[in-house]
Amino acid sequence: MKNIAVIIGHPFADSLSHALAEKYIVKAKNTGAEVRVIDLATISFEPIPRNLNQVRVRGIDQLDELQPSIAHMVRDLEWADHFAFFYPVWWGTFPAVLKAFMDRAILSGVAFRYGKTGVKWDRLWRGKTARIVLTMDAPPLWHKLTYRAPGENALKRATLWYVGVKTIGITRFAPVRFSTPEIREQWLATAAKLGTKDASR
Repeated sequence: MKNIAVIIGHPFADSLSHALAEKYIVKAKNTGAEVRVIDLATISFEPIPRNLNQVRVRGIDQLDELQPSIAHMVRDLEWADHFAFFYPVWWGTFPAVLKAFMDRAILSGVAFRYGKTGVKWDRLWRGKTARIVLTMDAPPLWHKLTYRAPGENALKRATLWYVGVKTIGITRFAPVRFSTPEIREQWLATAAKLGTKDASR
């Protein structure tokens, strides 16, 4: 059975990101996966760490200095074989709540470990996979060529790759503005298919 953590990085609970994630979750569960949801619109946590002990720990069993809600998210990420991120593109990247989640829950000592010398490090989440599903108003080609997809690169390359997680796909639903109900239904159907696909891998 595949363990999937779904991270919804939208601060508004009734968002399109939530609707897409819900379709994904239902199909993933129906296909046999166990799913835990990290809904950043409903989880209260301090976005700014107060000291180094809140971003560097000695392992998954050493989370005592973390806020309980953050420790819970860290444990869900450690538990998962696969991550599915759903978020909107805001100002070319992602909402602040998703960046805060990354800062607080993807920790040194759990996701990666610095080497004693030089520039080497241990990718402690090697073997895990991820999928990124995003919504945006900008046309995908404009986002890629003009903005150069900074949010995708930050999440896929500077974060997930660094800790050993392989991103297996990026799905872009756009442009959201002026999209018709028929188009959104197609997007929801696509999200459902992705849930089935990831649970079956």
